[in-house]
Amino acid sequence: MDVGAAIGLAVGALIVGLVAGFFLARYFLKKQLQKNPPINEKMIRTMFAQMGRTPSEKQVREIMRNMNKER
Repeated sequence: MDVGAAIGLAVGALIVGLVAGFFLARYFLKKQLQKNPPINEKMIRTMFAQMGRTPSEKQVREIMRNMNKER
């Protein structure tokens, strides 16, 4: 095997690996987001309602700000 063929094979394998890695990462990210959706204001209000409380808009915004800060 000459050097040109070895380099061509290595570059081809690298491109195939990058494409496959991209699609695998995309698949797993979509699966994870379906299983654990990001928290939004509606979810926070629902959690407060389940605890028997009615949150003020200030409390909801504060919790959202704290959640976004933790990321």
